[in-house]
Amino acid sequence: MIAGAARQGGVLLAVKVRPFVRRRALVCPALQCVARKAFLLRCSAGLRPFFADFPEPSNMDSLQVWLAIAGAVLVCAVLAYNSWMTRRNTPRQPKIEPTVADAALPRLDAAPKPAGTAAAAEGDGVPVSEEELCRPQQQPPITALIDAVVPIMLDGRVLPGEALLAEVPTTRRVGSKPLLVEGQNANSGAWEFPAAGQRYRALRMAVQLANRTGALTDIEFSEFVAIAQRLADAVRGAPDLPDMRAQVEHARELDEFARRCDAQLNFTVRARRAVWSVGFVRQCAAGLGFVGAPVPNQMVLPADGGKAALLTLSFDRRAALSDDPQQATVREVTLGLDVPQVEQRLQPFARLCEQAQALAQGLEGELCDEAGQPLAPEFFAGIAQELDVLYQMLEASGLPAGSAQARRLFS
Repeated sequence: MIAGAARQGGVLLAVKVRPFVRRRALVCPALQCVARKAFLLRCSAGLRPFFADFPEPSNMDSLQVWLAIAGAVLVCAVLAYNSWMTRRNTPRQPKIEPTVADAALPRLDAAPKPAGTAAAAEGDGVPVSEEELCRPQQQPPITALIDAVVPIMLDGRVLPGEALLAEVPTTRRVGSKPLLVEGQNANSGAWEFPAAGQRYRALRMAVQLANRTGALTDIEFSEFVAIAQRLADAVRGAPDLPDMRAQVEHARELDEFARRCDAQLNFTVRARRAVWSVGFVRQCAAGLGFVGAPVPNQMVLPADGGKAALLTLSFDRRAALSDDPQQATVREVTLGLDVPQVEQRLQPFARLCEQAQALAQGLEGELCDEAGQPLAPEFFAGIAQELDVLYQMLEASGLPAGSAQARRLFS
């Protein structure tokens, strides 16, 4: 019976021993204690195989050590990742104080306001001198190539500039198209915007036929004719109104030509490692010859002694207008070329490629297109050939790139 109980793992042993213990417990308590000890010994002997696979205390200590090492490595990895992300998202700062950099940064200011106008006096905050009143306003010349022109004859009369300025329309646009007024100087015979102190023997008014917003519409032409008629009545002149159908058709043809010849190139430099601050971007761009622009998030590379912009650099407007621009992050900048606005002799595309590569190197960024694809060397060669064809088309049409007429048409 005892051997059988051992083979059964001690369970059967308990069944056989308990009756024995209960019978002897009434006879002698000492025998009960002996039987209990024997029961515990045999149970432990029967259960010992179940604990044979458990590790020894020394093995448990080794496992704890390995777990501690793994936990330390994981914590170090998390700390290193957080440090890397913090460094990556912290914008790079310029090497000098931002205030000093911005104060020393030259600017390409906006075009001067017309002399002798209320806008000029209010914008500058100072009275307009008599010399400024007598100075002709700077405006693009009227040309029948891109304008619908209404001549106004004065029948041999000569009008002073002050009288004409009082009757010139205050609006400078008809819909989305610029409106221009010129008078023929009685002394020089040149056409210019009327100025005080001068005398004029003829007038003409024009509206631009097309620009990047589209062609002149019937409604815009009708509004233009009404304004021209009011001016002619005010100066007691005789207007020579053009045919609306012919002018609108001409506007559509000009707009179609402009669509075929219009080209704007944009290269993007994206941050490869750390992002940039506004001051860091401006500092790198200023080192390449860029100057400030009236728009806060733009800089320009001047041409022709600062009279025009060769290239335009732009970045996130929200970063430029933030309360703390040096902490605002800039992840990419765009370098643009408006092809019809720049003369071919300045080699604008070659300058664009040169400045884009230099800017990418200075910012430690990656040069790519607007879709985010890296630019290959053969990509530049293909664009250069297409631009040569475009320049030839503009030249043949009488609107060479960079001319006053081309800048008006492609605006």
